[in-house]
Amino acid sequence: MSKLFEKLDAGLGGLRLYGIAPPKLATEPERLAEIAAQQVARVRSLAPDGLVIYDIQDEPGRNGQARPFPFLPIVAPEVYADGSLAELEIPKILYRCVGADSRAVFSSWIDSVRATPHRRLGVFVGAPGARSTGAGLALTEAYAIAGAAPNLTLGGIAIAERHVAKEDEHQRMLAKQDAGCRFFITQSVYDAASTKSLLSDYALSLQASGRSPAPVVLTFSPCGSVRTLEFMKWLGISFPRWLENELRHSADTLERSIDLCQSVFNDVQEYAREKRLPIGINVESVSIRKAEVDASVELYRRLSADLRG
Repeated sequence: MSKLFEKLDAGLGGLRLYGIAPPKLATEPERLAEIAAQQVARVRSLAPDGLVIYDIQDEPGRNGQARPFPFLPIVAPEVYADGSLAELEIPKILYRCVGADSRAVFSSWIDSVRATPHRRLGVFVGAPGARSTGAGLALTEAYAIAGAAPNLTLGGIAIAERHVAKEDEHQRMLAKQDAGCRFFITQSVYDAASTKSLLSDYALSLQASGRSPAPVVLTFSPCGSVRTLEFMKWLGISFPRWLENELRHSADTLERSIDLCQSVFNDVQEYAREKRLPIGINVESVSIRKAEVDASVELYRRLSADLRG
């Protein structure tokens, strides 16, 4: 059994994950193989407990604002995981945007998961917002259908920014646990205060109901330019005013962002330990620029060294 499944089965913290997005669907086969080889080498050098593979959709209804970067379809996470990354023998956590699925399409995907001989890990993502259109699945329906695949270990999304707006994200987390989620992965964290508020309400709700916590994996992403900053804000990531000023006016935005992420992580980690909440890390780069991808490697190494299980 892998270290990741051992930790999840025991409800332990200390999870170390690294996240990537598959290449664009139109990528030529030779270039696709090159990208995969680079990612395999990078992940092997980091030796995380698991690899997060994101599912990226256009999301025109996210917030009513124009997308800073143009959207191009990507290779399906499961196709990329089982094909180009097959030689990478670590658990792969596959994201799936169920808000883009019909019931028939999603049920077919669950059937394919059930047919595999090994354990799978999945994180379902619902529609991005009230502006979204279409007849995709609701998360509750997706969780119910996923019960047909006992070899699928589910994780859920936790968004501190949504908690600031609606003050009910902790209740969503408990409902997702009831639906089978064994761990949570947050949106990228730059705002320690909103993240601590979410963890506080989650811990209090657990105490009131006599329940055990699920591991909460905190995501961190380096920011190397104002353009990347604007994209992250479009994604819904919150930046406190002082921190945004630091990034916008730094002589080295990328290095400053790494330092800030490390500081935010240690602040949140200390608070989570006080609340007896098991946490982990997930490091990604929202940009494909080499400098920012390289920075994600440096950030992973720093946070991995700071993480206490």
